[in-house]
Amino acid sequence: MRRRTLLAGALLSAAASPVLAAGPARAADPGPSVTRKATTQLDATAVFFVSYDGLVNNNSFQKNGLLTYKGYQYAAWYTSTRNAVVARRVLGGTTWSTVTLTHQLKTSDSHNVISMGVSRTDGRLHLNMDSHSDGFFYVKSAAGLLDNPATTSWTSSVFGAVQTTLDGLALTTQFTYPQFVATPEGRLQLSYRAGISGNGRNALAEYDGSTWTNLGEWSASTGTYTSEHGSSTARNMYLHGIDYGVDGRLHSFFTWREQNSAVMCSGGGITNHDTGYVYSTDRGRTWRNNAGTVVGTTGSSDTVAVTDAGLVVDALNPDHSLMNQESQATDSAGLPHAIISYVPGRFGQCTTGYVADRTANGRAFHLRKNSSGSWQKTEIPVVLGSSQRTKLVLDKYDNAYAIFPFGRIAGASKASGYTDWTVLFDGSGLNAFGEVVIDELRVKADNTLSFMYQEKSSGTTPSALRVVDFALPA
Repeated sequence: MRRRTLLAGALLSAAASPVLAAGPARAADPGPSVTRKATTQLDATAVFFVSYDGLVNNNSFQKNGLLTYKGYQYAAWYTSTRNAVVARRVLGGTTWSTVTLTHQLKTSDSHNVISMGVSRTDGRLHLNMDSHSDGFFYVKSAAGLLDNPATTSWTSSVFGAVQTTLDGLALTTQFTYPQFVATPEGRLQLSYRAGISGNGRNALAEYDGSTWTNLGEWSASTGTYTSEHGSSTARNMYLHGIDYGVDGRLHSFFTWREQNSAVMCSGGGITNHDTGYVYSTDRGRTWRNNAGTVVGTTGSSDTVAVTDAGLVVDALNPDHSLMNQESQATDSAGLPHAIISYVPGRFGQCTTGYVADRTANGRAFHLRKNSSGSWQKTEIPVVLGSSQRTKLVLDKYDNAYAIFPFGRIAGASKASGYTDWTVLFDGSGLNAFGEVVIDELRVKADNTLSFMYQEKSSGTTPSALRVVDFALPA
């Protein structure tokens, strides 16, 4: 059945691709496919507890819990002793080398993830970990550690002391959601939220190879939002991601979460509403709406607010359990794509319990900006079966892949206009708990879809943490 599905997708891609008018015929780009290569074990007994419906070792908003750089892959997690661990392997290798850090997870909260980043200017690995609206913990490696991995030792001696600042730079006492992103020049930026759920602001810090600088906050928590049910005067902007495109633009999709539940039809729902989009052409110093108008300046009193015009690219009221922090990517033309998910109106206009309603009736949608500048949205015909998030990956042909909870994979071809979504892998044999952590950089490095997942367990019984690799179209 799977071979027939993939063949049908390949034939559709071929039929939709143009043939050159003169000269030799050009072969059509292949459609989406995944071929399972190997699974490796990171930890037989990783820490396991369910919190906010998720796991601390596999949360969608980690950027990055798994990453590839210069022929090696790196992973970070908490083991059964609650110690932070960082590991590496040569790409394609079956054995991971591990270093156990001195830091131990302070509380059983799935928000308190470990995120990694690479500063290309000095070859350091950076880790930010263990925070949820409080202080963070930060570790960086020795300079050059990642530049020549085959000849550098992988021991605790190459990692510095655990800090509660960025080399002396204190950011906020209410810190959450660290996400590292490298600028086109190789500087390393750290995106984070200052404040709390329903009353927080997004902010950026930047490392130039020697010093961290706090660029400041760029989104606002103030202003009035009014739905048909009521109003709210505080909120936070939840990012679906933050990524540089090939043209150097910094892209971010988001949804707003209101503090006041009066905006909902039912207290059992979730106050997230609308999918918005902003971008920056100056490395995050100023932010523009979809029309290109500047709507916020980082570190100033004029930041991106719910009352700004031109932010919403897909409107939705708070009654459909829209998920926050789903996923985004940019294609080879620099165009932004996102995955969003919610309970469509055909299942009713008021969700009364967001976990149960999303599990029963939630659907994911592929939202993208096309070459003409308009936005298109396609429902992915896969039942979520979970309240959790789906990840998005684009291959080198700009085919799209949605990696659902439990490690299920669906794909759609660029040639079809992303209308031919088909299940490519049903998650069989993984026994994955829920969300997975994608290695975004490996897709570009060696055309492999690689993700980290944790096996199901019960209570607080530790379980195996693994990485599975799939070959994408060559």
